[in-house]
Amino acid sequence: MERRLATDTDDGLLLIISGPSGVGKTTITRGVERSVPDSVFSVSATTRAKTDADVEGVDYHFVSDEEFERMRAADAFLETAGVYGKKYGTPRAWVVEQLKRGRLVILEIDVQGAMQVKGKMPEAFAVFILPPTEEVLLQRLRERKRESEEQIQKRFAAATREIAQARECGVYDVFIVNEKLDEALREAVKRVQAERARRRGK
Repeated sequence: MERRLATDTDDGLLLIISGPSGVGKTTITRGVERSVPDSVFSVSATTRAKTDADVEGVDYHFVSDEEFERMRAADAFLETAGVYGKKYGTPRAWVVEQLKRGRLVILEIDVQGAMQVKGKMPEAFAVFILPPTEEVLLQRLRERKRESEEQIQKRFAAATREIAQARECGVYDVFIVNEKLDEALREAVKRVQAERARRRGK
């Protein structure tokens, strides 16, 4: 393999991290990114409007609806999703480029997205973050104090459906229970490193 950069390796791995709302997946995703030196977080394209707090290319790639549909028609996405009338997608070319460079490419996506990605890139390694119990998940959603009880109950119902779907769909390689955040993060990092070592044949 021709080396283009001094940091290139043959160690590329596409990592999917999913989990229901309130389970701590974003904290774990960012923790894995910080703990694994050659990891990069995949930035989605979206049709939602850019806010003052957003940074182009860091939070999202902001595109028009027409551009998004052109990309979709060209099969330029590994997965797409619609959320509250806005479209989101994972650009394929950037992910493939980073994998060629031997990076750990992290996607934080839902179960539907994970199924799409695994369909196109079955070699992806998929991790699902679980709450210790449904009761704990409901408690965590309430502790965020972001929403009304009615909204919390809707989110909780969606979360229990997502957990059931994750168990049934067969795309997840590992399930990690987030009882204590630091332990769950250590477990996630350990599983990722073990998978890369396994693929290197060590």
